Amino acid sequence: MNLVTIIGSVAAFLTTIAFLPQTLKTIREKNTDGISLHMYTLFTVGVFLWLIYGLYTVDIPIILANLVTFGLAMTILILKIRYH
Repeated sequence: MNLVTIIGSVAAFLTTIAFLPQTLKTIREKNTDGISLHMYTLFTVGVFLWLIYGLYTVDIPIILANLVTFGLAMTILILKIRYH
């Protein structure tokens, strides 16, 4: 594994795992008042497009990071719509 792949993998891990506390908090508290529906919609679509890009370019760190981030962001988005 080369240095660029390691940097990309670490960056992907850190930016992905950053969504876990917010997702768990939202699930536990069932409160989405402080979350912008428009921002999370745009963000979730953007992450989905990054995932598609990663699949087309066969970039494993991008695929894995955006697959997990998409799942977490979609969870928050669904809860935002449900608890609105």
